[in-house]
Amino acid sequence: MTYKELQALDLKHIWHPCSQMKDYESFPPIVIDRGEGVWLYDKRGNRYLDAVSSWWVNLFGHTNQRISQALAEQAQKLEHVIFANFTHEPAIHVADKLVALTPKGLEKVFFADNGSAAIEVALKMSFQYRAQTNQPKKKRFLAFSNAYHGETLGALSVGGVDLYNEVYAPLLLNVVHTEGPDCFRCPFGESPSTCNAPCTQYVEEQLKQHADTISAAIIEPLIQAAAGMKMYPPVFLKKLRKLCIEYDVHLIADEVAVGFGRTGTLFACEQADITPDFLCLSKGITGGYLPLSAVLTTNEVYNAFYDDYGTMKAFLHSHSYSGNPLALRVAQEVLAIFEEEQVLTKLIPKQQLLKELAHEAFDHLPYVGEYRQTGFVGAVELVANKETKKSYPGEERIGYQIYQRALEKGLLIRPLGNIIYFMPPFVISEDEIKWMIETTKEVLDQYFKERCE
Repeated sequence: MTYKELQALDLKHIWHPCSQMKDYESFPPIVIDRGEGVWLYDKRGNRYLDAVSSWWVNLFGHTNQRISQALAEQAQKLEHVIFANFTHEPAIHVADKLVALTPKGLEKVFFADNGSAAIEVALKMSFQYRAQTNQPKKKRFLAFSNAYHGETLGALSVGGVDLYNEVYAPLLLNVVHTEGPDCFRCPFGESPSTCNAPCTQYVEEQLKQHADTISAAIIEPLIQAAAGMKMYPPVFLKKLRKLCIEYDVHLIADEVAVGFGRTGTLFACEQADITPDFLCLSKGITGGYLPLSAVLTTNEVYNAFYDDYGTMKAFLHSHSYSGNPLALRVAQEVLAIFEEEQVLTKLIPKQQLLKELAHEAFDHLPYVGEYRQTGFVGAVELVANKETKKSYPGEERIGYQIYQRALEKGLLIRPLGNIIYFMPPFVISEDEIKWMIETTKEVLDQYFKERCE
């Protein structure tokens, strides 16, 4: 089939995610043929630098030889087995390794198959724990403004982005919402480098009023991703953990997007030196190869479910593909790569280079309000007024127009509203980082020059 015939057949049947399908009339889907390292190649031979790790999942490059080989070998051995009353070596090794690597005190691992499912698992575990420990009033959850935790109904309920939530409001759980950290537009005038997180007072106000009905608080550690890569200092997490202990509220750390080295440490919670009651992981856990998620929790939570079958205290949540051997063998290899190839240490100079080049390229531009970076995640916030930090109206779709122009130059930087962000695979070279920043600046300059004409 020709390239255009493939595009037409795609649009005849496929409903793409996170898209207004009418947009595809003028901007049809790019048909990708293969990937190698940080590059994606379409059926016409064009290539695109994957600066967003294909929705934040790819860690070690497309068609990574170590991971591909591990997957191929596992596929010849065991592709799947029911995970109730059965187990297998990849699951055993990954669970053991995750417990060793995550914050101390997380001892039990429950496998699911995507990030939203991990959130549902944590919410349900916390809820059922309260019911089984004589705390029946604790039926609600505390969530943050601008939060994003997925798009199943429970996950949507604890989110705070109207774009995703508003239409489903009648279906969602009754959640207590509180203001989250907003360091770029801090109402207290604090600087992230010296901040002592006075904004946690909003959390405390809600806990004082509602703690007797709240089972758990849920947060994205260090970076609220879909909110526009809103970044905040570890002290906020540390103070939140303390408040949750004080008011007997579980803390759910959603590291689906920020786990596995994205923030500069293997897990973001490490930077605040805290242990949540639930840690949700996905995306990078398989290096972008297969769907998998994990929820880690404490022995205290686990023991509230451990009893004779007749008491009906078991956690009966399940997925057909829970504990899939293919996904877990790949996850086992990903964890081995981190350890054997000293990934986090080698990433330090790349993080520094990205920061230096980005500040040099963007700080002086009149339409850039801020460049911010945590670990190997960088974000450019575009503003209509640099002094007031006024945003461009969402209906102008500035980020989307820049995204289209970048693709024409071979760069994939899918935007978040007025935010252009960089979350490339860790294997990106220094030359590729330079090209990524130079091309982004070129596209921005081109767009805003045309806008002013």
